[in-house]
Amino acid sequence: MQFTHEHREIQKTLKRYIDEHINPHVDEWEAAEMMPAHEIFKGLGDLGLLGLTKPEAHGGAGLDYSYGLAMAEALGHIHCGGVPMAIGVQTDMATPALARFGSEELKAQFLAPAITGDAVGCIGVSEPAAGSDVSGIKSVARKDGDDYVITGQKMWITNSLQADWMCMLVNTSEGPAHKNKSLVMVPMRENGKLTKGIEVAQKIRKIGMNSSDTGLIYFDEVRVPQRYRIGQEGAGFIYQMQQFQEERLWCAASTLQSLSNCIEWTVEWAQERKLFGATLADQQWVQFKLAELKTEIEALRALTYQACEHYLAGEDVTEWATMAKLKAGRLNRTVPDTCLQFWGGMGFTWENKVSRMFRDGRLASIGGGADEVMLGILSKTMGIAKRSVK
Repeated sequence: MQFTHEHREIQKTLKRYIDEHINPHVDEWEAAEMMPAHEIFKGLGDLGLLGLTKPEAHGGAGLDYSYGLAMAEALGHIHCGGVPMAIGVQTDMATPALARFGSEELKAQFLAPAITGDAVGCIGVSEPAAGSDVSGIKSVARKDGDDYVITGQKMWITNSLQADWMCMLVNTSEGPAHKNKSLVMVPMRENGKLTKGIEVAQKIRKIGMNSSDTGLIYFDEVRVPQRYRIGQEGAGFIYQMQQFQEERLWCAASTLQSLSNCIEWTVEWAQERKLFGATLADQQWVQFKLAELKTEIEALRALTYQACEHYLAGEDVTEWATMAKLKAGRLNRTVPDTCLQFWGGMGFTWENKVSRMFRDGRLASIGGGADEVMLGILSKTMGIAKRSVK
């Protein structure tokens, strides 16, 4: 896959916005453990960047997924992981199913303001006892007249402390775990106040991704119209699995620039750092290790771009996206860790950008499906592990 002039112009526009409106404030937001999501998203929405792949009828640009991938890669220009992740939730995690299967009413009410940046969305899948095992969620939406009444809890929910709505996976019937779930759009706030029955039980403190707010949310008899369901009842698990493909491609693409930055920052440091009568960069071990890491990053880039090509061709990219996500998670651990070692004591300071990547990058092997889940999926697609039947 080759980026065109149009792809590059989108990246340049985004990077200018990042340089002017995001990177100067990252340290402040990291310390506050919160970014101003509505302000940032509105700026991106005004530039037309939140709906690149979304339908034109609802304010999107109607472009193919390669443009979304180009945007994800450019988000790596941000000097932390939390802000890109929050943006990625809006563009590639909470809205794909809504755009693909939602009714015209739902798209007008929830998708259109998400594209303009006038609303912040979140995706409600994980629960305290169900993370990578999506089939194990316990939240329930029972029918009462024309409404669903939702009870349960969602945990590790990015953007949830500021979100205007949640795309929520809930059990809407009895039956097999893969056929009894639905995605429901749940308004989180109205006029700045939480919807009746919704409680932000806890703001979760994390070891990284500090700019991004993460919440534990309780739902107690929360009433929403049944027409807020996305697509068919009982098809939520399938819709969410499809959403995961874009999420995992986004995860891989969003690491490419930041991993490359980590190498470049370390090369600059190694060329300046003096020890034993020479620079750190004069040490062959340092040269070879950084060269090896750069090669690994470019291999990930090739894998991610190839996955995108298959996706554009309309193919099932479960295997490709899973491999890219797995490799991205691994490199987000090994690259910052190796580079931090070369920074020595300076790498062990809180403000160091490589140190921040070391903390932020650890999530990539957990969120969106842990490494072990990715390996399990690959084992099944390769035919070495049995597929479960439920």
